[in-house]
Amino acid sequence: MKDVDIPLQKPALPRGALRRTGRLTRLVASRGFQKWAARFPLTRRIVRTEGEAMFDLVAGFCHSQILQAFVRFDVAGLLLANEMSAEALAHELDIPKDRLAILLSASVAIGLLKHRRAGRYALTTRGAALAGVPGLRGMIDHHDVLYRDLADPVAFFRGEVATELAGFWPYVFGAGGATDPETTAVYSRLMADSQALVADDTLAMYGFSESKNILDVGGGTGAFLVAVGAAHPHLHLTLFDLPAVAPAAAERFDAAGLRDRTTIVPGSFRDDPLPQGADIISLIRVLYDHADDTVIALLKAAHDALPVGGRILVSEPMTGGDSPQRAGDAYFALYCMAMRTGRARSQAEIAALLVQAGFEDVQTPKPRRAFITSIVSGVRKS
Repeated sequence: MKDVDIPLQKPALPRGALRRTGRLTRLVASRGFQKWAARFPLTRRIVRTEGEAMFDLVAGFCHSQILQAFVRFDVAGLLLANEMSAEALAHELDIPKDRLAILLSASVAIGLLKHRRAGRYALTTRGAALAGVPGLRGMIDHHDVLYRDLADPVAFFRGEVATELAGFWPYVFGAGGATDPETTAVYSRLMADSQALVADDTLAMYGFSESKNILDVGGGTGAFLVAVGAAHPHLHLTLFDLPAVAPAAAERFDAAGLRDRTTIVPGSFRDDPLPQGADIISLIRVLYDHADDTVIALLKAAHDALPVGGRILVSEPMTGGDSPQRAGDAYFALYCMAMRTGRARSQAEIAALLVQAGFEDVQTPKPRRAFITSIVSGVRKS
């Protein structure tokens, strides 16, 4: 131990007291302790792991930009059928070879590509997912808006940024912002494409066998209802959303062969009463777009629209509450903040809102994949 830079003295307080007073934290933060721990056999592996994790945080923006370039150049699409050499990719993508070489190596480093010995590049499983997972490419592609909103994080967290993301999702401010056909088509397509994974996990966590008529409020062009209808042929499907999305929803239902089982009711839950007759109401990625007063008003309206014994289902990405987790607390919470109207909530918070609206027997099952969706459900008992 002769090469220890700063000798460690025996703590004067018990270990628990060290944590309470912050001395252990200050000790770990000292450069001398870090240099010693990097050499000491019992701690050097931890130091290396933590160092790599910290560097990933530092380099995270570069990684996200590599990913976005990978998507916008459609590298996954080019390599899905056949492996290609760097020269062939440079020609296809019209990128100088030396700059493409850096993009390809970076893509290998973050797990999107693998480099064959023959000099060709192929997709990894992660890279192939970009070509096959519905909505994933669209979500990544529009992140340049979010990145600009986060360019000055201090101003962002102080609420001093007029974020662009709010304009990308104009419907959250009410029906008036979602009447432009081109704008409506962009966000409707992104919502519909990404809805497939949400539907898969929701159907795996929640049963519809006892229901007869589902009302999907804010259901966009009907992607969730199509998935539910395919899984449960006995269900009648009712969609309630803004008039601007009704034509696309009708086309989707027709294409899925569901015309005879569907009803589309145009309207805004902010201004119009919810349709009657459903015994289950679903809110799929709706609540986190809105403030608490709007949410509680919607939940109360849903409670009143349901018969006794009727059920409500909320499915959307949620925070971890008292146990923060990456997807909900380090992504969706910021995304919602940039939208400027809603916020990501935990299962416990949504459960409390359901109770406040009059629902009982509230359930919060463990999600299959929290980065896709979590669910909360309740029953109208009276």
